[in-house]
Amino acid sequence: MEKTVGLVSLGCAKNQVDGEMLLAALESGGFQAVSPEEADIVLINTCGFIDSAKKESIEAILDFAQLKAQGQVKKLVVTGCLAERYREEIHKELPEVDGVFGIGANGDITACVKEMLAAGFTQRFPEKSAMPLCGARRLSTQPFTAYLKIAEGCDNRCTYCAIPLIRGGYRSRTLESIEEEARQLVSGGVKELVLIAQDTTRYGLDLYGRYALAQLLTRLCAIEGLAWLRVLYCYPDSITDELLDVMAREEKVVPYMDIPLQHASGKILRAMNRRGSRESLTALMEKIRQKVPGVVLRTTLITGFPGETQEDFEQLAQFVKEVAFQRLGCFPYSQEEGTPAAQLPGQLDEEEKERRAQLITETQLGIMERQGQELIGRRLTVLTEGFEEESGAWFGRSYMDAPDVDGRVYFTAAQPPAPGDFVEVLVEGCLDGEVFGCREP
Repeated sequence: MEKTVGLVSLGCAKNQVDGEMLLAALESGGFQAVSPEEADIVLINTCGFIDSAKKESIEAILDFAQLKAQGQVKKLVVTGCLAERYREEIHKELPEVDGVFGIGANGDITACVKEMLAAGFTQRFPEKSAMPLCGARRLSTQPFTAYLKIAEGCDNRCTYCAIPLIRGGYRSRTLESIEEEARQLVSGGVKELVLIAQDTTRYGLDLYGRYALAQLLTRLCAIEGLAWLRVLYCYPDSITDELLDVMAREEKVVPYMDIPLQHASGKILRAMNRRGSRESLTALMEKIRQKVPGVVLRTTLITGFPGETQEDFEQLAQFVKEVAFQRLGCFPYSQEEGTPAAQLPGQLDEEEKERRAQLITETQLGIMERQGQELIGRRLTVLTEGFEEESGAWFGRSYMDAPDVDGRVYFTAAQPPAPGDFVEVLVEGCLDGEVFGCREP
């Protein structure tokens, strides 16, 4: 029987955690984890959220299908969101695939793979609720940083989003299970924990009848050895005063909030089945900045949503200028089958959606350049991640930058640090949203 297995995990950090659990389960089931190019069995843990992510997943499958045709790979398995969303189509369109397993099969992945090896092509799609919320993981991040998923699924029902269709309803983990995993990660050398869920601020509502993220942060901050605690994917409606007070009070919670707002026009927000308006969102950003000194605000926006007029877009552009987010990502609307927004009138052409996204991105680059200049002369605590041969500089992240999505701090050092060390860096300049400086002695 083939014994080596390799994992390719695509998409978001939540899917990355799922992939880490899949790999750990297969290892405990007798398989040896190796790089995908060297493996007998390759699992493609796919993303199926928007068109660009689906294309990336399909390209990865085709790349390894070619290696399979050459005899380098023996079996090809597809898991994750694309497998869950396009159950029948994958094997029909990609006959090179030997196994297709939905997210509900994650907890039984070893048995599924062994069945495939014994019986040939196999597909399994248990209920989404069967997907385990936690379990042993084989970390794919650097050893000093780890994602910590606190919930699965989503109940927000934004009209453009397929996540509830793919992942099901919102399910919180218990406070106890999250704290236990956090302690295990920190005892293994993790210094930075990044809390993730489709909506972190909703955490606890289904289990405890109340928002419990503030309570969770307080408990996690008591863990000895943990240095940084970062929160991603905050839904604006659920940001409570209690949460902001905890962020301001607890030194381990870095003052960084990722709040995907998607738009600022009240008309477009209503069409998205989201609440708020340009005025209310601006007021919320001001409130967060008042209550959490030095906070870095990150958001994501969508341009070209059905019915977005030039006036709606100009509202969004002006909102970006006024709020001056420190970090921002902007994406053209993706028309996803099965979502209510896909049937709305006023669909814009791809070129116009892309043009508008590019304009927002250019505006944000200018904002970040100005903000970067303001950092010159400041000292930043930086978590060292490695050394770049090309530039001859060390690099890492300050509290202002989340892993994988934000920029880096580059610095020279008379005394070379080790990856995972916290160092003080004097900022000397900035370029394209990234800063550089020198390590303070």
